Amino acid sequence: MALPIRTRNLRALVTVLALAPLLAKADPVPLRVSWAVTPAQFTPLIIDTGTTRHHGKSYTLEAWRTPSSATALQAIGSGELELATFTFTQLGPAIQNAGMTDLRIVGDDFRDGTDGHETNLFMVLKDGPIQKVLDLKGKVVAVPNLGSGMDIYMRVMLRKHGLEYLRDYTIIETQFPTMGAMLLQKKADLVVGVKPFTLAPAVRDGARTLFTQVEAVGPTDMVFFVGRDDWLKRNRVAVVDFFEDFIRASRWFADPTNHEKAVQIASNFTKIPPQQLATIFTKEDFYRDPDARPDIESIQRSVNMLREFGFLKEGLDVRKFADLSYVEEAARRLK
Repeated sequence: MALPIRTRNLRALVTVLALAPLLAKADPVPLRVSWAVTPAQFTPLIIDTGTTRHHGKSYTLEAWRTPSSATALQAIGSGELELATFTFTQLGPAIQNAGMTDLRIVGDDFRDGTDGHETNLFMVLKDGPIQKVLDLKGKVVAVPNLGSGMDIYMRVMLRKHGLEYLRDYTIIETQFPTMGAMLLQKKADLVVGVKPFTLAPAVRDGARTLFTQVEAVGPTDMVFFVGRDDWLKRNRVAVVDFFEDFIRASRWFADPTNHEKAVQIASNFTKIPPQQLATIFTKEDFYRDPDARPDIESIQRSVNMLREFGFLKEGLDVRKFADLSYVEEAARRLK
């Protein structure tokens, strides 16, 4: 005997209501996020803290290593990244030269020399002939890339002492892991020193700091997160959830009671002995804003330097390419 129409409709309604939570549950958004150097950039480590509440639910983190922000720019331009870590050197050229006017600064990674924290080093041989900046005349300077942040900051310092590129010194390019060897093998007279590479025993024994980045240009917002506006807006929930987890993990790393475990997490990932990582996430490490909020004025100052040295054809108003609503919403949840 057939069920009455009303009974069949009622059962169908009950079935739909029962399945509604399953039907409404969307798959996590794949979130590919770049990083270059760990533990300065700790995105690859946040899941191991046990503090991420949204990973695997609203988003799935895929931490992608890119050797430089130039590589990150290429990757986000080709759709291989959702969030890229940039220095100021990539922002202007991406917007002005590549037409990527939809790029938005959305969060902060770390800063140099802020509030007395760690600053990048420009190093020479401990027992070598370079005793002051003027001694670099006629010498070879190593930077990661021409036009990179390290290149610009080095040029600013040498210009303060009357030295100009091409006229007074030569620049060569080498990546951060090889800087120490280039200096110790006397293939360069000045190199850029960043952690964890400055912690290597050979570098600590054979090199010394000639000047620091903060001495050259003051505190700087070194690395920040960028995304593409349309994708960010379409995936706002996942982006805010990621930054909530990122901020929570950042605060966990900064908590002295977690220091030993934090060092071990970084050691497991980098394969660097824990004793060489003893200063990470302390005052001797880079500054990380507790709300992951970028310092837009600092980024603007750096972009202006890029224009000064001819790497940008015109000025750029950084504020027009920032949307801090994602980290602001994430931080409000943690108040």
